[in-house]
Amino acid sequence: MTALRRPLKALGQNFLVDGNIIAKIIRAAELTPEESILEIGPGRGALSDLLVQHGRRLALVEYDHALAAALKERYAENDRVTVIDGDVLALDLAGVLGTEPAAWKVVANLPYNISTPILFRLLELRGLFSRLVLMLQREVGERLVASPDCADYGVTTLLLGLWFDIRREFIVPPTCFHPRPKVESAVLSFVPLVRPRVEVGDEAVFRKVVKGAFAMRRKTLSNCLKAAELASPDELSGILERCGIDGKRRGETLSMEEFAALSRSLTLLQAQGR
Repeated sequence: MTALRRPLKALGQNFLVDGNIIAKIIRAAELTPEESILEIGPGRGALSDLLVQHGRRLALVEYDHALAAALKERYAENDRVTVIDGDVLALDLAGVLGTEPAAWKVVANLPYNISTPILFRLLELRGLFSRLVLMLQREVGERLVASPDCADYGVTTLLLGLWFDIRREFIVPPTCFHPRPKVESAVLSFVPLVRPRVEVGDEAVFRKVVKGAFAMRRKTLSNCLKAAELASPDELSGILERCGIDGKRRGETLSMEEFAALSRSLTLLQAQGR
C-alpha cells in the first residue's frame, strides 16, 4: 500500500474518522444498489469504503496526487470504482459521468476551502443528480438553510435554494476529524427541483439582482440596485413600486418571491429595450 503522509493544511485536509458519523451520512444518502455515486475529496477513503458497498459504481475525484494514487491501489481489483486524479472545478464532469438525467448521487465531505465554488459547480450540473449529501463548514451550511431577515441569509441561500430543496441533516463536532478543525461541520441534503422554485424570468438577471442586493449589506436595496447598474434610477424606482417593495429595505429582508418579482420586471424591461 502506498505510504500516506500527514494531512496538508494548504488543501484543507481534515479527514473524517468517526464511524458513527460515516454511517449517518450513508443513511442520509438513501442509497440503492442500482445507483451510481460520486464522491468529491475522498481523502483516505473512510467514507469510500462504505459507499462502494452500496452503489452500482463509484467515482472518486481526488485533487491530492498521493491520495489518488493510494485510492487507485486500494481499489485496483474493483472494476466498479473509478479514481480520478484531478481538480473537480476543472474537470469536465459531464464528460466523466455521462449525461443521463438524475443518474448519480453525490456523497462527500467537501474541502472547506473550496466548498462554495464546488456547490455552484454542482448547481450547474444539477440535472445529473438525484440527491446530494454534503458535509460543509457549519457556517456555510447555516447560510444555505437561512430564512430572510437574518445575518446568514444571502446569495448562496437564494441561488442554491432556487434549484434545490435543502435540509440540514445533523451537526458534526471537530472531534470526528483528524486533524481536528477549529470549526463545527454540518451535513446537508440537497434534492434537485425539476423546475425553479419560483419563476424569475431570465435567470442571469435574477443572479445579478441577488448579488447586487447583497453587495453592500448596510446599504438600502434601492442604493444597492442602482450601484449594480441594472437599470436607470427612474426605472428601478418604478419597478420597486410596481412590485410593492420599499426601496429603503435591505436585501436580507426580501423573500425569494420578492427577488423573483424584481427579476421578472427587469427581464421584461430589458426585453422591451432590445
